[in-house]
Amino acid sequence: MNILPHLPILIIALPLLGAFILPLLNRINKKVPGIFSVLILGASLFFTILVAIKVMTVGPQVYVFGAQSTGFTLPSGLKFPIRIIFEIDAMSIFMGLITAMVSFLGAVYSLTFIQKEEGLDKYYALLLLLTVGMFGMELTGDIFNFFVFLEIASIASVALISFQALYKGEPAEAGFKYMVVSSISALIVLFAVGIFYGQYDVLNLAALARLIKYSQLDKIALGLMVPVLAMKAGAVPMHMWTPDAYSEAPAPITMILVAASQASLYALFRVTFTLYNIQLNTLTVGWVIIIFGLLSMFIGVTMAIIQKDIKRLMAYHAISQTGYMLLGVGVGLAVLADPVALQKYGITAMEGGIFHIMNHAMYKGLLFLTAGALFYRTGTRDLNHMGGLAHSMKYTTIFFIIGAAAIAGLPPFNGFASKLLIYESVYRFNPILSIIAMVVSILTLASFVKVFHSAFLGPKLPRYKEVKEVPTSMVFAMAVLSGIIIFFGLFPDVIIKNLVHPAAMSLIEQVKYSATILGGM
Repeated sequence: MNILPHLPILIIALPLLGAFILPLLNRINKKVPGIFSVLILGASLFFTILVAIKVMTVGPQVYVFGAQSTGFTLPSGLKFPIRIIFEIDAMSIFMGLITAMVSFLGAVYSLTFIQKEEGLDKYYALLLLLTVGMFGMELTGDIFNFFVFLEIASIASVALISFQALYKGEPAEAGFKYMVVSSISALIVLFAVGIFYGQYDVLNLAALARLIKYSQLDKIALGLMVPVLAMKAGAVPMHMWTPDAYSEAPAPITMILVAASQASLYALFRVTFTLYNIQLNTLTVGWVIIIFGLLSMFIGVTMAIIQKDIKRLMAYHAISQTGYMLLGVGVGLAVLADPVALQKYGITAMEGGIFHIMNHAMYKGLLFLTAGALFYRTGTRDLNHMGGLAHSMKYTTIFFIIGAAAIAGLPPFNGFASKLLIYESVYRFNPILSIIAMVVSILTLASFVKVFHSAFLGPKLPRYKEVKEVPTSMVFAMAVLSGIIIFFGLFPDVIIKNLVHPAAMSLIEQVKYSATILGGM
């Protein structure tokens, strides 16, 4: 049997099957769930890379569940897509690559990081389910199934955030807060799905994009989905769940939660570009997204500066960095109806925002893993109780420097490449926005200089005289992310040409997305 045509479903089916097998494997040996999860997610990563190569060389791929065609002919002769469909274009596989890489490295890092915890089979099963939810959100071509996968990811996230709640109260509080936010957001998304289905009798994104009339109900649905998806992405002023969830979840889970937030950000872009496109008032909606971005950048970085909990500080920086993505893509949306401005700087702004999604996942994931390494050896997240750790944790120190330089936008690291695209293009749209973005980067650098000084410099504290470097699996995960950060920073043109530009164009070219599924219908 040739499995190549079925790679899109195998990307999801493997971790989904693995999640249900894990409790049985746990009875064999307590170490088996972790190793099994790494193998499963490694296979998903490999399959995702194969699908990405096919998408970039051949074009968008459509996988139809239970049928050989995307349409079904009714007795009346009417044809429309009614089956579940995965529509994998350059943007969706771009996000899929982020999910695959982050989940795999999160599982590798977890092998040692949580090996002393109870319920490891549940932990790894939930990690696999979270990965399934993220993949589904990014690959599906059906808006109702997006809701289903959103719920899967949210439920798994709540449990993983609360994983250590048996002996600490803060994870339970953070998990409860995330549960409330996720429940409300999911209900609103479902309500918007009902609006679409009630008007057009279809749930397929391509079919909806062809049929949508931008009616009053469509405007209501848009008004519901934009803030809700921005909230799930952790954008200000709907960011209330982010600092608690990111700081209380285990470090590898925090890294994956960042990618999960970006899956919601992807959904926001997919709705505004693919579903509505130029039928909406792109200038107005673009400015709404830009304002979300500005608020996220400024409030996130100013709140980070005053934090003494290293993970909470990094959580606020995650909010701030989300603002760059919203700013870049928001400018692209604002000029979408102006072909001249779109060609001059709109596409470049979108490339910067989209490139920053992947860059952020890499360097923010690395920073959260370094924070986890510090906690693993010191037992504290309080910067006031750290100091001199560079003497005994040399690899972690180097990895932290790489991540800090990347998030601050210093060359030759990946954050510089995507931020430079945003600075230059946004300046042509509105110079003040670009200046604000650069000021935020300066404040980000100042914040991480403070962290570096507090945690790594100075004399080694007596209570940490026995501290040593973290185990190999944790070092490996951080080393891989560091390598990606440096490679993307040194060769940004390769990534932009082969991954980022096609992803940006797949959002802009709404007609091509619909034609891939519906053809000439």
